[in-house]
Amino acid sequence: MRIGQLADALGCTVETIRFYEKQGLLPAPHRTNGNFRKYDEEHVQRLSFICNCRSLDLSLNEIKTLLSLEDHNEQRTEEINRLLDRHIKDVAKRIHELAHLRMKLIELKEKTIGTDEDPMKLLLQHSVRFVRL
Repeated sequence: MRIGQLADALGCTVETIRFYEKQGLLPAPHRTNGNFRKYDEEHVQRLSFICNCRSLDLSLNEIKTLLSLEDHNEQRTEEINRLLDRHIKDVAKRIHELAHLRMKLIELKEKTIGTDEDPMKLLLQHSVRFVRL
């Protein structure tokens, strides 16, 4: 199949497929005489795996690690569990940071509602802490 067909089959873009090839996540496909990329079932399976990992918000480096374990059955389960534990910890940290951000936004919104002051002025007052002289 051609690159557009592969993209359609997996719900991603042609640019994404090319990017994964450049990153070494997806093996380079064979080329036709007209120099078109020609993908096979192995590419479909690999790209499906990559897309699933990305839907879990795994980084490209994490995906590379998982792919490198394909032929190492003895350490695969242990390494996958370590990777997932790290990822779960990172997600928990991000959830905490986002909850904190949400509270700060709610507080800011409440300040704009409870005053006749221009909301832009309130935002500018709070941005002073980012100015370094």
